[in-house]
Amino acid sequence: QVQLVESGGGLVQPGGSLRLSCAASGSIFRIYAMAWYRQAPGKQRELVATITSGGSATYADSVKGRFTISRDNAKNTVYLQMNSLNPEDTAVYYCNANIQVTVTPIRLNYWGQGTHVTVSS
Repeated sequence: QVQLVESGGGLVQPGGSLRLSCAASGSIFRIYAMAWYRQAPGKQRELVATITSGGSATYADSVKGRFTISRDNAKNTVYLQMNSLNPEDTAVYYCNANIQVTVTPIRLNYWGQGTHVTVSS
């Protein structure tokens, strides 16, 4: 079994910062791309940022220049540093990882349970 566990969410004032973490554990042979998604109340889940196993990152236009995705392959962990937060960033943030669990070259997508981020004064 594979688990993704997010942490780091909370309440922050506009202009503030938060750092989210997501650790993968369990039967893991290799982790490929990892990503952060978010879902605001009443809206569809959207992609925020992705990072390959080699460290190449892409971002949604709405967070470019404010958010930074990174990963520690030794710890099977992905991070999302969020700066200059505004109320439109309020959402549940979900971690996603593309994982091969055995030597058989089959990859599956796994999701974390989500962590709440609220930006409000």
